[in-house]
Amino acid sequence: MAMIEVGEVKLELDENEFLKEPDKWTLKVAEALAKLENIEQLTEDHWKVINYIREYFLEFGIAPMVKKLCRKTGFNSTYIYELFPSGPARGACKIAGLPEPTGCV
Repeated sequence: MAMIEVGEVKLELDENEFLKEPDKWTLKVAEALAKLENIEQLTEDHWKVINYIREYFLEFGIAPMVKKLCRKTGFNSTYIYELFPSGPARGACKIAGLPEPTGCV
């Protein structure tokens, strides 16, 4: 099982590098997960997407559809894929500390 170390805390990842314990997510964890996605620096636009995904997940228990994500952030899907090259489900949800989505996001 893969692990990441954030400060003095070691966190377990699943086989697709999603947090096994999403409740241990922090801003520093997000930065470490971003590096796994080859994103060296999280910008204000990254955080806008990450924060919306987290808020939506905490309210509804699932990740938002891309269409809703675009509408709420004001970003088109092309730009979201520029921010998160592996996509909103694989990249953005992972960095936001969500469990791996099972359906189409």
